[in-house]
Amino acid sequence: MDIIPDHLINFEIDIQLVIYHFFQLGLAFLFALPIALNRESGSRGAGLRTFPLVALASCAFMLIAMNAYAEGDGEAEARVMYGVITGIGFIGGGAIFKQDDGASGTATAAGIWNTGAIGIAVAYQNYEIALILSIMNFCIFRFAKTVKMKKSNHLDD
Repeated sequence: MDIIPDHLINFEIDIQLVIYHFFQLGLAFLFALPIALNRESGSRGAGLRTFPLVALASCAFMLIAMNAYAEGDGEAEARVMYGVITGIGFIGGGAIFKQDDGASGTATAAGIWNTGAIGIAVAYQNYEIALILSIMNFCIFRFAKTVKMKKSNHLDD
């Protein structure tokens, strides 16, 4: 009678897989970094820690699902993806504050959700999509506020 299962005794690490996953997670981090730096420079609640962590976690969950389930089991991976997307929605929901005259934090919540999509895209080696999402998210946060402020000021006149 074995007390310890064989898969725990035969502990092996595939170095090539470690390097591959490090590369994937590193890309997810790098794609989220410009967004995080932009949000951090604006003294937003979610910033340098939140955005990269969301990208890393979403990428990691998908990499785990891709390795844990039989190759080609798209339904299992889809269930994990649905869970990741829902979980990110809860994180983003925490960034939204309702006020008498509306709500604030909706852009941050959407940015967090977009950052999760970056992580998922990287996990599936859709680097082009991850790069485009990163650039567009950064540009929206960087330049849309200026346009929105000019529009608000114009309307006040």
